[in-house]
Amino acid sequence: MHEPHRMTATQLLAAYRDKSLSPLDYAESLIAHIERWEPHLNALYAFRPEAFLAAARASSERWARNAPRGTLDGVPVTLKELIATRGLPVPLGTGLGEQAEASEDAPPAARLAEDAALPLAKTTCPDFGMLSSGLSSFHGLTRNPWNLACNTGGSSSGAGAAAAAGYGPLHVGTDIGGSVRLPAAWCGVVGFKPTLGRIPIDPYYVGRCAGPMTRSVDDAALMMTSLARTDRRDAMRLPPETIDWTDLRLELKGLRLGVMLEAGCGLPLEEPIRDAVESAAQRLEAAGATLVPLAPVLTREMLDGLDRFWRARQYSELEALTAAQRERVLPAIVDWAEEGARLSGVEAVRGFQQTLNMRRATEAAFEQVDAVISPTTPNVAFPADWASPTNDPQRPFEHIAYTLPWNMGEQPAISLNAGFSGEGMPLGVQLIGPRFADHLVLKLAKSLEERLDVAPRWPSLPGGG
Repeated sequence: MHEPHRMTATQLLAAYRDKSLSPLDYAESLIAHIERWEPHLNALYAFRPEAFLAAARASSERWARNAPRGTLDGVPVTLKELIATRGLPVPLGTGLGEQAEASEDAPPAARLAEDAALPLAKTTCPDFGMLSSGLSSFHGLTRNPWNLACNTGGSSSGAGAAAAAGYGPLHVGTDIGGSVRLPAAWCGVVGFKPTLGRIPIDPYYVGRCAGPMTRSVDDAALMMTSLARTDRRDAMRLPPETIDWTDLRLELKGLRLGVMLEAGCGLPLEEPIRDAVESAAQRLEAAGATLVPLAPVLTREMLDGLDRFWRARQYSELEALTAAQRERVLPAIVDWAEEGARLSGVEAVRGFQQTLNMRRATEAAFEQVDAVISPTTPNVAFPADWASPTNDPQRPFEHIAYTLPWNMGEQPAISLNAGFSGEGMPLGVQLIGPRFADHLVLKLAKSLEERLDVAPRWPSLPGGG
């Protein structure tokens, strides 16, 4: 292949089987590609080319004997910095504290290692994973490959940039309010947040999921064959279930698709995104789906309540730091969290109650429809050095109104690229299904991906390349 970094994981595995490419050949080409891009993007943490080459060499020897060790043998993968990997510290975007090396792989890392995926690097994230931005006090600034002046979103910021720029085909992010889907939308890739517990994760928390970030729905489904295996370290995990994740066939006739164009609160929806979502819905309608207009599931009270609870939760973490350590945290995080110190316990509990109200509202939506289509983000882009699309620590969550409810409701949701703005920035569309209907969401995403009129594009380095 002229440009191996553009290959999907499915294509890579086929090339390894027919001996037209080896994992070592691919790794050498990929390292050269990353070294051209990484000075501009800053998407990676703990990138160790020599260790990656050694693993690729061993994989090549296995493929030469027709004896791959697992279903992903030789396919590079990155994991978000927050996901522990044995032998590396977990800086949480801040680098504060003891920084001891992790003693074991977290569940997503363990599953990929079992299937012999090649660890390429970790990916960057903002402080404590609490910004939808590429800004971090420890990692520095991660930029969007489509326009270096624009933000990646977050908190899986490095994963979004790495997937968009072709740093291998497979990436894993985490998502508690949109942190997989938001950077996927702003970076023009696929980001899948499964039902809570479908992919075991440690540490686990209300609404927190790990999920694939790829350049195709097929590759996201392929990753689910590994990531969805059970792990007792996650007390919120789902029972093991046999699912043929790579079977993405779907009959759309008779499917009732809710169209939710308004979020209920937050930033206003920009027209290019509205147009992209409406066009996507119409393509599914032409294939047999029935479109049903849906009212928003989120209210101002819900969003503000969760904001208050999260401020209190974050302040409890800042309070454990020394004064010197707190000074190293991004000011946007400190300014936002400080109000948490002034909240009463009753106010914090009332804020948490809004997670249950979201769960009730999101579950009720599926009384009318089989799945939902909506925007992923309300805005097309925002400056690279901003902490959020408002850049206001007192209004930090105005952009997550389309994604947040499905975390609290635990439903599976996926973002995929539905086109580009006039300025060449990606436009994300989101598909959501009922709890446990992860496979349906992937099938629907595949159906939409096949019908979207989006010519393949790749970002270019400044000055070409």
